[in-house]
Amino acid sequence: MTSADAITVVIAEDSAILRDGLVQLLADRGFSVSRAVADAAGLMRAVADDPPDVAVVDIRMPPTFTDEGLRAALALRRDHPEVGILVFSQYIETRYAAELLAGGASRIGYLLKDRVADVTDFVEALVRVASGGTALDPEVVTQLMGASRRTVTLAALSDREREVLALMAEGRTNSAIAARLVISEGAVEKHVANIFSKLHLPSTPTDHRRILAVLRYLEG
Repeated sequence: MTSADAITVVIAEDSAILRDGLVQLLADRGFSVSRAVADAAGLMRAVADDPPDVAVVDIRMPPTFTDEGLRAALALRRDHPEVGILVFSQYIETRYAAELLAGGASRIGYLLKDRVADVTDFVEALVRVASGGTALDPEVVTQLMGASRRTVTLAALSDREREVLALMAEGRTNSAIAARLVISEGAVEKHVANIFSKLHLPSTPTDHRRILAVLRYLEG
């Protein structure tokens, strides 16, 4: 594994206190911090000017504080595949995390700020990513797997079943769905039964399967 004193790092973190703290923490442990920036644009410039071994990237940065960091990470993954990416955030964005990992998990990390209990864990993760490895928080993995399962489950539905489920999500009754799709109410009932089956929603006295099916649809 690469030693810390051979690793160059760019930090993208909008909080000045946390940014300076990371710079000091890494410098004290032998890393070379080539640039510390406050936004995604600065991150892109820093990597283009002098590609580091790894970039530590927050998710929510100026100007909108939504997903600038992850979108920048995806761009870096595309344009500078040799640069490791360690997402370091309070938030889990499964869509972008899945995109980051889509091309392979090498040189990718995703840690949650609130769950890093020891500085050593963070440093080891950074070294691992810079060395071509992977460092994923277990909670990130759990949510990614859950998102994947939902997508696979919905993929099992036929086009007509998806149409029926979409209309269910609009709050329409079976008779209203039948009228909208110009099919019999009996056909709608069969489609609904198939939806429940494919979404693994057995009949129980406590759960309303129609609501659960709609929730699954919205999650997916």
